[in-house]
Amino acid sequence: MGTASILIADDHALVRRGLRALLEARPGWKIVSEESNGREAVDKVIKLQPDVAILDISMPDLNGLDAAALILKARPETRVLILTMHSAEELIKKTLTAGARGYVLKSDAERDLITAVEALLQGRTFFTSAVSDVILDNLRGEASRPGAARKPKDRLSPREREIVQLLAEGRSNKEVAAALNISTRTVENHRAKVMDKLKLHSLSDLVRYAIRNNIVEA
Repeated sequence: MGTASILIADDHALVRRGLRALLEARPGWKIVSEESNGREAVDKVIKLQPDVAILDISMPDLNGLDAAALILKARPETRVLILTMHSAEELIKKTLTAGARGYVLKSDAERDLITAVEALLQGRTFFTSAVSDVILDNLRGEASRPGAARKPKDRLSPREREIVQLLAEGRSNKEVAAALNISTRTVENHRAKVMDKLKLHSLSDLVRYAIRNNIVEA
């Protein structure tokens, strides 16, 4: 059946335990790390180099989609599978943009997770049947709008999205600087640039933006 090293990142310990039990029942598959936030997941993928990283979308410090993009930039050999409760079109589109190879709903995990990981290990993609039509419709829509302008939310850089998430989670400029290992002045500059880009006027506006765009949970 072959071997596989797998990392799991989800902020709920009960979910992680359930996923571990499901995956390690497969001979040769080993969970090399369990993480509770996206930033730790990125660090551990770079250090441990697992074959597959299973990421929840809604995690503190760094959400699963932004973590996926950083993981694939640092270690493209690791296949990323998004595991979430949500099947919204915008989230599925962002998953594809981030470069993840699979998307499984938590409600379908018992049925689909093993098959999904197998597919990714074989270099294929896997999307839960419930989202397949959404993906197809999205691709057709993109094909019919080749010159469509990017939305303002798509203009944020990965670093700007990291800063938006941390600020929306209630971190101060100093705390954000410490988390990202950058200066407070750099955080302030990024914050001002984001507010200008998105035409926002207060931290509460920024929090609402982050919630609407699935950067943080409400």
